[in-house]
Amino acid sequence: MSELSTVLERVGQKDCAALDKAFESFYPELKRIARARLRGSGLHGNLQTTALVHDSYVKLAGGPAREFGDRLQFLAYASRTLRSIVIDIVREERALRRGGDLQVVTLDTAAGEGVEPWVDVETVGAALDDLAKLDEGLAGLVEMRFCGGLREAEIAEALGMSERTVRREWTKARALLLSLIGD
Repeated sequence: MSELSTVLERVGQKDCAALDKAFESFYPELKRIARARLRGSGLHGNLQTTALVHDSYVKLAGGPAREFGDRLQFLAYASRTLRSIVIDIVREERALRRGGDLQVVTLDTAAGEGVEPWVDVETVGAALDDLAKLDEGLAGLVEMRFCGGLREAEIAEALGMSERTVRREWTKARALLLSLIGD
């Protein structure tokens, strides 16, 4: 078992030292994912990528024990955590502005090509939750690509499928997601 596998196994057992080591090892990737989560969210002035990564550390440390089989599973989970934090902050800001002009917060990431830029973070989050009820595998793929910024090759490796299958599943997931957003 590699050192990384051991660290991720200990993270899953709520070992804080292992979580520290995992965040140290993946910090540049986590910042890249955080930057992608913030891009187009309207929170640039209010929240920086470093703060978002640190908030995700706190949320992961305080959350339930989870099993992480490899680097990509850890990053996918961290990406979902980052998405959750951004959505919570957007909701909080909207609550503060309730009764005034509601500003639409757009989500526009390079990995999210195909999702119209007018769709707000909260809407995408709700549609992704609905997609998970329909097909958890497709929802996981969307989170890896759209939320986590992973490339097709990385997703294929993580899910144990060919890149062609990932592209086909992405097309299906994107169509379902757009349908759910349109409802």
